[in-house]
Amino acid sequence: MAVEKVFIVGSGLMGSGIAQVCAQSGLQATLCDVSQEQLDKAVKNISWSAGKLIEKGKVQGTLDEVMGRLSTSVDYAPAAEADLVMEVVFENLAVKQEVYSQLNEVISDDSLVASNTSAIPTSELAASVKNPERFLGLHFFSPVPMMQAVEVIRGALTSDEAFAAGREFALAIGKEPIMVNRDVAGFVINRINFPSTMEAMRLVEAGVASVEDIDKGLRLASGRKMGIFETGDMVGLDVTFGALTAMYNETGEERWYPPLLLRRKVKAGQLGRKAGVGWYRYDDKGNKIGPAD
Repeated sequence: MAVEKVFIVGSGLMGSGIAQVCAQSGLQATLCDVSQEQLDKAVKNISWSAGKLIEKGKVQGTLDEVMGRLSTSVDYAPAAEADLVMEVVFENLAVKQEVYSQLNEVISDDSLVASNTSAIPTSELAASVKNPERFLGLHFFSPVPMMQAVEVIRGALTSDEAFAAGREFALAIGKEPIMVNRDVAGFVINRINFPSTMEAMRLVEAGVASVEDIDKGLRLASGRKMGIFETGDMVGLDVTFGALTAMYNETGEERWYPPLLLRRKVKAGQLGRKAGVGWYRYDDKGNKIGPAD
């Protein structure tokens, strides 16, 4: 099935990024959140980001054309007209289930429903959707406008049609689909990346090296554009914590239990760039100004 209209629940970093790439690719995108203030902030950020990409010749058309394909809503009513409904909220099973319970009242039986979860098994989420055969995972990576990969995850009940439609959607918005044929906690990329992320945290805990030196080493020796801790601050330490907790709860394997330093920072509200402090400190404009204490 062709996707022309997308309804996205959650206007944070990931949700707004997904809305942006949809609008840039010619799709109609509706961004939904609990307050218009949050939505206005997201639209402002999208306009700035899309404008920069247009200036560089990386996006076709004018900014007015791109932004004309983007709308906002503080309720779920527009989801009734969407070909694809995406949930992009906090990495917590109960929170996501509440979103699905409300979406079930309005979405069409023909709509695809997807989650951008980074770790919670797709099959577990599908249990809260009225047509689980039309549910799948679409895991984007941050920052969405720049990162090309999208994991397309098949749940236990996902139909062949829905799985194929997820792939075609990723291609339609200029991304490269990574097809995940078996639903496991963390899927593919995070199961590869998280062990190194956790080891970096433990090296800091043990006083082996600083956050800054580990990031510098990874940039210079591993070809990364951003270090592990810089990336963690951009994504949000609470998001990483939620993903690791979900993987630990699902598997019962100690290797996925969030490191002590991460747990302490989340409890202290040091959640990264959005909080002004995480692994680093940031000014009011989100510019990095130095390491956190």
